[in-house]
Amino acid sequence: MDEDDTITTTTTPNLVVPNPQAQTQTRRPRGFAAVAAGGASGNKGKKEREKEKERTKLRERHRRAITSRMLAGLRQYGNFPLPARADMNDVLAALAREAGWVVEADGTTYRQSPPTPAPAPAPAPSQSQLPQLCSPSLLGIDDSLSPASLDSSVVIGERDREMDTKYTTAASASASPLNSTSVQCGIELIQDIHSGEHGNDFTSTPYVPVYVKLPTGVINNFCQLIDPEGVRQELSHLKSLNVDGVVIDCWWGIVEGWSPQKYVWSGYRELFNIIQEFKLNLQVVMAFHEYGGNDSGDTLIALPQWVMEIGKDNPDIFFTDREGRRNPECLSWGIDKERVLKGRTAIEVYFDFMRSFRTEFDDLFAEGQISAVEIGLGASGELKYPSFSERMGWRYPGIGEFQCYDKYLQQSLCRASKMRGHSFWGKCPDNAGQYNSRPHETGFFCERGDYDSYYGRFFLHWYAQTLIDHADNVLSLASLAFDEIKIIIKVPAIHWWYKIASHAAELTAGFYNPTNQNGYSPVFEVLRKHSVTLKFVCLRLQVSGLENDEALADPEGLSWQVLNSAWDRGLTVAGENALSCYEREGYMGIVEMAKPRNDPDRRHFSFFVYQQPTPLVQGTICFSELDYSLNPCMVRLQVIYYPDKVWIIFFLYE
Repeated sequence: MDEDDTITTTTTPNLVVPNPQAQTQTRRPRGFAAVAAGGASGNKGKKEREKEKERTKLRERHRRAITSRMLAGLRQYGNFPLPARADMNDVLAALAREAGWVVEADGTTYRQSPPTPAPAPAPAPSQSQLPQLCSPSLLGIDDSLSPASLDSSVVIGERDREMDTKYTTAASASASPLNSTSVQCGIELIQDIHSGEHGNDFTSTPYVPVYVKLPTGVINNFCQLIDPEGVRQELSHLKSLNVDGVVIDCWWGIVEGWSPQKYVWSGYRELFNIIQEFKLNLQVVMAFHEYGGNDSGDTLIALPQWVMEIGKDNPDIFFTDREGRRNPECLSWGIDKERVLKGRTAIEVYFDFMRSFRTEFDDLFAEGQISAVEIGLGASGELKYPSFSERMGWRYPGIGEFQCYDKYLQQSLCRASKMRGHSFWGKCPDNAGQYNSRPHETGFFCERGDYDSYYGRFFLHWYAQTLIDHADNVLSLASLAFDEIKIIIKVPAIHWWYKIASHAAELTAGFYNPTNQNGYSPVFEVLRKHSVTLKFVCLRLQVSGLENDEALADPEGLSWQVLNSAWDRGLTVAGENALSCYEREGYMGIVEMAKPRNDPDRRHFSFFVYQQPTPLVQGTICFSELDYSLNPCMVRLQVIYYPDKVWIIFFLYE
């Protein structure tokens, strides 16, 4: 028995004895079994995981938004050559290279040895001048990559102050109606540009034709030329200044003013014949908008009378704001294909008007006197919604209001929301503020506002696409009416609130251009489709510091984006001045924009249109021509004097 006991003891460890705890363990349930077994605890864990995923997505989206703003700022203001899909490694490498370090392809970074001698420091500009006066050479930026506006300013040095006495003496001896101070400013500007001391040498630059826009008052509401002899006298002045041509507005409200499809061109025929006497080129504008609704003097040109009569019974043919107020400045794009204009759609009305003009002046087209036709596509003849109407109370720098509350655009929005599968999106934002609101005062345009929500992105895309579709529809018929004739489209410069993420003012005007995307690209694709020349409203680049801070405006950044986006798509670009008075820096900024010297592709404006602030026929303008030779190009500068002591520089390069 002792041996048996021993054997039992030695063999016991080899026996498999069931573990009571192991018997209670079960397999982890999967699929539907997990739901049944887990119950409420499983659902709770799943919800927590989903919430954490959403938080992670929000953090990543916020991080990408910050990165996008950083990249945009470095490209626009620092002109860093960052790739299209740059990451933080590219940013760090660019910053290191800007500081003078060497960054190799594998990321190895070290200070260059021996260090290169630093250039002599330039005189430091004042704080208010710093964004405008920093040139690419001072910043160490490659000239071929710098925006045209960076080196456009002229720094006034001690040389100018030393010559004040001589300038004042010369001005006093002049017979100018202007005081000596204004004459002194004009002569200083001419001297600065002539000397080339500040790098303003435009030798061998392309020739940019200059056109002058004749004022609206030369033709009255009955299509009669008011003062033929006065027009001849002023055209003689322009001819003596070697102006290439003139621009004339052909108003829909005058030509077809009283009865549908009854066109009266007699006044324009007389005017064109006079222009032909002086052998000046002619550009005409098909003006389908109102003139005089805002601050434009005594001249008032409304839409045709028969259209206004239709509007009394059907006010939805006009653009409408959130409070239901109608704006008769132009027709709503909602009726482009609605037969509400005496059996015709708005597109057909525009086409009939253009076709009548083409037929009436076929001889001038055949002779080549009419060199181009500009098509008005919205408020003020520009491609935009009338979201900044002064008659509605708007004042700069208000964000404006969306103009899509007429029944036709509301129906379009409802159809778009149903096609998207969210019919409850078929309404306009109710938190977008009023005409004079600031972005931070609204829930829609503020930082991380509804403009970047799913609904906001849907609405803004529809709003901008309506503008694009209108341009596409009108240009399709304009190309038929003006076959093989240059067609021009005017694009506004909405520069205020450009430095905030939402770009609120551009959004209400119809350009979906927030910080994280280029809203001008789809617009320019349509213009390229129809081989259209883009005419950009050139701003006075030197905005006062107070105004710039209050409105967070960036005219240089906007101009840089618009012009390069258009040029990159192969569009022909022209310019037109927005303000009637330019100081030294603003004038040189316009010249640099017209023909950027550092552009490796030598891109430049095809022509420039100068708008005059007062009617020519009033005889209030006196021209005095001053010619200076800058070998081998001739720079002609005309100082235009006004009784109210405002001086303007008018330019022409050969």
